[in-house]
Amino acid sequence: MCSEFFEVDDDGLLCLVPGSTGLRQRLVFGTAGTFNFSKATYPWLARVDVQVQAGGGGSAGADAAAGECIARAGGGGGGYARSLLEASALGAVESVVVGAGGLAGVGNSAGGSGGNSSFGGSVLATGGSGSDADMVTGTIATAVNGETGAPGGAGQFASGGGGSGGAIRVSGSAGLAGIGGGSQLGLGGFQRGLQGPGTAPRGRGGGSGGALSYGGAFDGGAGGAGIVILDLYA
Repeated sequence: MCSEFFEVDDDGLLCLVPGSTGLRQRLVFGTAGTFNFSKATYPWLARVDVQVQAGGGGSAGADAAAGECIARAGGGGGGYARSLLEASALGAVESVVVGAGGLAGVGNSAGGSGGNSSFGGSVLATGGSGSDADMVTGTIATAVNGETGAPGGAGQFASGGGGSGGAIRVSGSAGLAGIGGGSQLGLGGFQRGLQGPGTAPRGRGGGSGGALSYGGAFDGGAGGAGIVILDLYA
């Protein structure tokens, strides 16, 4: 059994067999931006379990005229990808990118799209779409579609983000904003029936819930930021 865990190298030293000891360290990149992963920092590294979650989409702002209504759809959820990579397949330095959440729309502007997240050139998750500002102020019943979720990215497992809920206006004083799209690692912001700004997602990569106005300016909400998680195995 010892040979499963130990070996004698060319210099006569007793060493661990690469890949025999399981999970040794977890690295979490939770701030939006670009970072470097240097393989030489972990000389015992055998393989890396990579998870990348992209940012979620923001929702549009809503500014209806007095006595009228604007309801906004939610932002789309960000995509997710995962791969188990052998250390021998990694470059000396691999780029780690964490996508930001999409920006909140101001006034009657659209929400911003979430940023992509990635590890090197092989694991990629796509950011969720921001919601459009396509409902104009009024009192006549109408509805608008939600946003489709982010498409699948690249990796041994890749999943698109969840689509967001559409928005409905019943009258000048009744409407329903859309729920934000979910992600693999997060939930979208809730639907709003009382007027107010876009609602915040939870976790990572969810889209913002939509804003709702019965006369007055309310900003949309920001999408959830992405994250990259690296589990390092010896």
